[in-house]
Amino acid sequence: MQPSNTRDSAYHHKVVDCQYACPAHTPVPEYIRLIATGRYSDAYMVNWRANVFPGILGRICDRPCEPACRRCRVEASSGNKPEPVAICRLKRVAADMKDDIRARLPKPAASKNGKRVACVGGGPASLTVACDLAPLGYEVTVFEQDAKPGGFMRTQVPRFRLPEEVIDEECGYILDMGVEFVNNHRIDSMKALLAEGYDAVFVGSGAPRGSDLDVPGRQEAAANIHVGIDWLASVYFDHVKKVGKRVIVLGGGNTAMDCCRSARRLGGEDVKVIVRSGFEQMKASPWEKEDAMHEGIPIFNNHVPKSFVHENGRLTGMTFELVRSEYDAEGRRTLIPTGEPDAFFECDEVLIAVGQENAFPWIERDCGIEFDKWNLPKLDKRSLQSTQPKVFFGGDAAFGPKNIITAVAQGHEAAVSIDLLLSGGNVTQRPEPLTRYVSQKMGIHEWSYDNAVTLDARYKVPWIDPAKALKSINLEVEMGFDAATAWKEASRCLNCDVQTVFSTHLCIECDACVDICPMDCITMTQNGDEAELRQRLTAESKNTAQSLFISDVLKTQRVMVKDEDVCLHCGMCAERCPTGAWDMQKFRFDTAHAEQNNPAGKKGVA
Repeated sequence: MQPSNTRDSAYHHKVVDCQYACPAHTPVPEYIRLIATGRYSDAYMVNWRANVFPGILGRICDRPCEPACRRCRVEASSGNKPEPVAICRLKRVAADMKDDIRARLPKPAASKNGKRVACVGGGPASLTVACDLAPLGYEVTVFEQDAKPGGFMRTQVPRFRLPEEVIDEECGYILDMGVEFVNNHRIDSMKALLAEGYDAVFVGSGAPRGSDLDVPGRQEAAANIHVGIDWLASVYFDHVKKVGKRVIVLGGGNTAMDCCRSARRLGGEDVKVIVRSGFEQMKASPWEKEDAMHEGIPIFNNHVPKSFVHENGRLTGMTFELVRSEYDAEGRRTLIPTGEPDAFFECDEVLIAVGQENAFPWIERDCGIEFDKWNLPKLDKRSLQSTQPKVFFGGDAAFGPKNIITAVAQGHEAAVSIDLLLSGGNVTQRPEPLTRYVSQKMGIHEWSYDNAVTLDARYKVPWIDPAKALKSINLEVEMGFDAATAWKEASRCLNCDVQTVFSTHLCIECDACVDICPMDCITMTQNGDEAELRQRLTAESKNTAQSLFISDVLKTQRVMVKDEDVCLHCGMCAERCPTGAWDMQKFRFDTAHAEQNNPAGKKGVA
């Protein structure tokens, strides 16, 4: 194997598992250390720079960072139940405990640059585009069909999960940057919008159409059958204030969990979730399923809807076929009937939450934007530019329903593209991420961060009393960590961004680092092909997706090999090394923003 090029930003970025898994590449360990030292405002700004909505995402993020957390692997290897650091809930701590940070946010541009950008939809993707472009002098107009910004964050996420004031605050930060917000305004024609002379258009209109279910009885009992995302919006706008006592929610995603928990608060006494797949295959996040069951909502899996049962148009129940899942060699699932009698459940109302679809009836098919067979726009996946060069897409409108953090990440990328296009650049030539290394050495064997590895289990976020919670659709259920618990949970972080940096010329091959490593992840051995070399390492090397560090050739013609997947980042190798061949250096990776296309227009976030 060739020596590892650790100065390639991609190398150590992949080692910081949580940040690498985050679509917006938020510097997770950095803000967790700031929280541990009580620097909540600084932690918030590190978050805000990457993901724009720390208070919102600290409550409702899909948390792709947490399954990637190195803490899971460490605890699993020791025989304990793997529990990641509560990254999402620590994000909320920064938002809840920060000072007034408005002075640290970008200011409206002192002068405009003459370029006009329209954003269709007021959700997270459009607001991120506006956040990045308005301070650079662009005249950004956000068109939203509802009265307030936020999109589905506001109208489809219940208030018991996400308070209204949090949405108002973080959307307000963006609008205060000189963004024109046009509310109660639905865009009905792309041609007409382009005719207004906008230099670029960003479509962040989401996936607004909920999938329906066409089985016998659907039309006859329609009065008591509702599409989930439409029903949640009706709850938000107070059009729906109560439900029947017996409610069935169909679907296994997060929308289904929001529907069932909302139904419990609106008078549903017997609320159940019924899903086609197995429990483990449900698309809902594990914690969303746990929260629903914590509130007494059972989940029935492997039930395929067969019919709505009604009497003279009044819904009385549903029948389901019982199935089991079989998978072929490529992992494709087939539902096989078990042959058992159909199941029947009584109900007064049914909420259908079986998926969402894109809907672009307002985009004329002769305006230069091409669509694929799934009715999604044909886009360059990196620039998000459509076949109409002026029009860009992001969020659920781009590639179908994902999540808020993906929408934010695509908003940043689209803003880079729009700025490149309107400044005469090439949208395919992207600015590089900002990276830097800073040694953490404070003395011969002292580091500027706490590298002690705590054995504490993950701390639970406190809830209000369930009986009290179920009495209000607006009362936030989770209370968040207090400062003391936040410090203890932050201490579980393994500081994966503090890298072990090795200098071959300083190594005397004393093997002290090999002896002291608690994970046995360092091996001095002869070089070889990767597959064969992995077999000779001291610790079993299971994850081939993560890199092996390979040093230059040492004096004995051996190489120093370290499995990046196993390393704890504890720094004991550097503490023990008598020559300083190992150093602990903090690696900071920040994704490129539109301002980097034009350094003179930098936003100056403090």
